[in-house]
Amino acid sequence: MNLDYVVVGVVSLLALAMHVVLFVLVRRWMDRDLALSMAGDDPVRRAWMLERLAQAKREGVRRRDLQAWLERAAAEAPAGGQGV
Repeated sequence: MNLDYVVVGVVSLLALAMHVVLFVLVRRWMDRDLALSMAGDDPVRRAWMLERLAQAKREGVRRRDLQAWLERAAAEAPAGGQGV
């Protein structure tokens, strides 16, 4: 009977760990998509915006401030080669 509790506990902990990992991955994907959506189709701007996203993470920009921070960065983005 005691083994049943151990199995339930282990499975519950694994399920919680899986949910935490999925939560973190989805947040990263959302942040990356936000940065790329501001860059458009230009590969130069996309690379530049991904670097700005990494910079925001290094500087510790809070998630609720990230969109405004990226919008300011997008306004300073270099012009790419496709907009001729």
